[in-house]
Amino acid sequence: MRVLGIETSCDETGIAIYDTDQGLIADALHSQIDVHVEYGGVVPELASRDHIRKTLVLIEQVLADSGLNKSDIDGVAYTSGPGLMGALMVGACLGRALGYGWNVPAIGVHHMEGHLLAPMLEENPPEFPFVALLVSGGHSQLVDVKGIGQYTVIGESVDDAAGEAFDKVAKMLDLDYPGGPHVAKLAESGDPLRFKFPRPMTDRPGLDFSFSGLKTFTLNLVHKYTVDGPLPSTQDMADIAAGFQLAVVDTVAIKCRRALEQTGYTRLVMAGGVSANKELRRKLATLKADVFYARPDLCTDNGAMIAYAGAQRLLAGQHDSLSVVTKPRWPMGELEAID
Repeated sequence: MRVLGIETSCDETGIAIYDTDQGLIADALHSQIDVHVEYGGVVPELASRDHIRKTLVLIEQVLADSGLNKSDIDGVAYTSGPGLMGALMVGACLGRALGYGWNVPAIGVHHMEGHLLAPMLEENPPEFPFVALLVSGGHSQLVDVKGIGQYTVIGESVDDAAGEAFDKVAKMLDLDYPGGPHVAKLAESGDPLRFKFPRPMTDRPGLDFSFSGLKTFTLNLVHKYTVDGPLPSTQDMADIAAGFQLAVVDTVAIKCRRALEQTGYTRLVMAGGVSANKELRRKLATLKADVFYARPDLCTDNGAMIAYAGAQRLLAGQHDSLSVVTKPRWPMGELEAID
């Protein structure tokens, strides 16, 4: 089965074709960084408009790159949530229309399920069951995964997600959007041990995260070391970035270790944009577990993960009606399991 995947949940337009026999055939990605950078974050209306401009163009591109025609497509998968309502509507309406026009089944995919299953696209995919660490701009979750659709959230952030914390710290340090990669780059020249950052919620039982305290601690440091200008010195900022990043990485690693101990699993899958962070990958590699993650270009939002997740559900006989349904908020626990 060849499935066209459409991802338009936020600020990246991702299109891909996945073949259940041959694997990923073609994919293309358009980032909206240039659209939103001057605002320091995603502007929902601009995101929707850009998806309208780019989605169909990228679909035509991946069809050309793959050497396939629309008649070769057996199903369509599109992100139907969670995400920005307007952005979701663009991909969902187009995906549902293509399915109807091409007379093939179409299905809405949970964005975070797409991320969770993205490592399945690698040569050495994980086997079920495993603990999944989902870390992106909007989510920080630990999930007990027994199979596709068999998800139990066992830990999550009670305030900002890790990606949001990185973005907000980037703003404090006057770094460009998106903040995570810029904070990580600045941290490379800093001393992560100069400042004693807290490791929030690690001094008590449980698997939930909290990054708001780290954010406040960072802001206080920025104010403290700002003397003769709008920002601290270059070295002070690098040390602050390094200390913040290490605190996030240590906190996440501690929670992952606890999750593995609690479930008794020996496999950990990490997915989402923050999973591309090199320090996080290095830290999780020290755990007593087999750690799986997707290649960097499949960590951020992309069409390949939606095509793969949609293909699994279409193969199981699931598909959507002609109604277009989008869910900006969509708990993973509501997903139907695949036997």
